[in-house]
This record gives sequence, C-alpha cells and structure tokens, in this order.
Amino acid sequence: MTSWYNVRKAAQVAAFFAREEGGRINVLKLVKLIYLADRKHMGKYDRPILNDKYVSMDHGPVNSITFDYINGCHPERDGWEQFVTDRDNYQIGLVREDLSDGDLDELSEAETETLREVWARFGGMTKYEIRDWTHEHCPEWEDPSGSSAPIPYKRIFEFLGKAHAAELDAELHAEHARCEMFAAG
Repeated sequence: MTSWYNVRKAAQVAAFFAREEGGRINVLKLVKLIYLADRKHMGKYDRPILNDKYVSMDHGPVNSITFDYINGCHPERDGWEQFVTDRDNYQIGLVREDLSDGDLDELSEAETETLREVWARFGGMTKYEIRDWTHEHCPEWEDPSGSSAPIPYKRIFEFLGKAHAAELDAELHAEHARCEMFAAG
C-alpha cells in the first residue's frame, strides 16, 4: 500500500456517508459521494480529502484505492474494518450504529464540512441520479468503454478552473514522494 494513502481516513469518509444514509449505503452511490467530496474539497482548498488515485469507469469517476477497499480487494483491512462492514449485496454499512462526528478523528473540521455540503447536495439522489450527474457535470470523466482510465489531479484542477493546475498537481505528487521516502526509512 502507498504510504500517502490513509486507510482509516477513507473508512471514516465512507462511514460518514453510510451514517447519513441511515447505516447502510449502496456502493455506487457511496463511490460517487466520495469522489464528489474530494472534487469539492479540491475546488475549495486545492487538495483532496483523500490522497487517492482517480479513474474513469463506466459509471463515472472513482477513487480507485478506496473503491478497492470497498470491494474487499485489500488483504490489509486494518483501519477499514473499524468503521465499515464488508460489502454485501451491493452495500456497505456501519460497524457501530452510534458513530458520531467525534469518532471521525482523521477528518479536519473543513473536511467534515465538505462532506456535509456534498451530502446536502447529493444525498437525496438515487445511485443512478448521482451517477448521471457526474457524467454530465464532471468533464474530467471520459467514458472508458468497459475499461478504466486514469484521471490526473491536473485534469480535475483544470476543470475546476484552477489557473495553477499543473503546480497543484506537482505539489500533490511531491507530497506523495516525500511520504514514500520517509516510509522507506
């Protein structure tokens, strides 16, 4: 696993949306909400909530590392299993029904506020409505025709109207490199 990706934080983001949905949430809807939260945060603060890799998939843009955790594709589940259940029948749920904002200790106040804003805007949509919205309003997504294609940070920043998209992209990649260097010893 990459040292710059925080599994526990990603699990807390997933748990936030599952809690708002009533304790269980459809995977497609969850994946769209997570992407839209990162995108919104990038627009406001020039950085995502999650340090993830983004890809275009048939159903829209996706945080690919987080999606792999949602699908149970990582054997290392430490940090994830404390907050959300394994995928079952296209849904994940909360491990604890009494999850509070105080339990989301990896998230800053600004990040939690972004999650609230995304939920307020998109939480009432069905999985297909939110998917269709991303197809229409996230021009960084390109239909991969049954495959997947990377979405660079720079491309997202450009479509968010950031004049310094290349610099923001370079800063995030430099941060990832520093984390890898420190993790290597």
